[in-house]
Amino acid sequence: MSGARDLPAAPVDKALPGHSDEDTRRRGPAGYLLMLPGGLWLALFFVVPTVTLVSTSLYDPSGSLALGYQMTGHWQNYTQSLSDYSPQIVRSFLYALMATAACVLLGFPLAYAIAFKAGRWKYVMLVAVIAPFFTSFLVRTLAWQYLLGDNEFLVSMLRKVHILGSDGYLLDTPFAVVTGLTYGFLPFMVLPLYASLEKIDPRLLEAGADLYASPLSVFRHVTLPLAMPGLVAGTLLTFIPASGDYINAELLGNPRTRMVGNEIQDLFGAGDYPTAAALSVTLMVAIVVLVLVYVRRAGTEELL
Repeated sequence: MSGARDLPAAPVDKALPGHSDEDTRRRGPAGYLLMLPGGLWLALFFVVPTVTLVSTSLYDPSGSLALGYQMTGHWQNYTQSLSDYSPQIVRSFLYALMATAACVLLGFPLAYAIAFKAGRWKYVMLVAVIAPFFTSFLVRTLAWQYLLGDNEFLVSMLRKVHILGSDGYLLDTPFAVVTGLTYGFLPFMVLPLYASLEKIDPRLLEAGADLYASPLSVFRHVTLPLAMPGLVAGTLLTFIPASGDYINAELLGNPRTRMVGNEIQDLFGAGDYPTAAALSVTLMVAIVVLVLVYVRRAGTEELL
């Protein structure tokens, strides 16, 4: 027995049968070649524009389209833009947060109904959720401008039940802007939630009920944790574009409801490229920081 223990262990061949090191080396470049189109796309349409935007934000603000701009590393563009447009930045995040919360309240029950209760109507309801994408975002926003008009049915009904005063209105208010944002980005909340809820085994919900858990407890301890990846993805897909939106504030709001996207649009249109670029970079960085904090607090870092 002792002699057997003293025998040297046989070398283990780590190579799989039929797979030589030469085959592995030969297949190596294939992965890089497959990544090449995506890498070129990101370089041309993300990295280059981002570098250009950052460099533009450092131009000398005394320049103009006629005289041109000089790269002077003018970091004061950031402090000046934050000083001048901080209300619009805060308002943008506030409206985006309100719209995201409204999308969660509306989208979660809808996604739950599609996943567990729709039966043979499931795909009809999914098509109904996706159908607005077949219409231009601008046209849908203009439709809300009509629906919230002073002489339309909704405002007239709210006046009759005294929710609005006799001269009350909905258009050109923060309510109209948030409503437009909620409607525009609701599908981005519903679809990820449905994808997560649809994967939940119904027997888990039945097991919770068999253990005498209330429906609320089953939702808190079973449904919500399993749906959390879809909820986090939906909130990100809603909050990020809503923060930079300017169509709803332009068509449904007033000068006091302008968002940072409206200011960036006007600054670029007026030729004030350094300030507009500084605002764009500030918005981008703020969103990235908020997303990182949110995802880590939610415990879903794998979504990054």
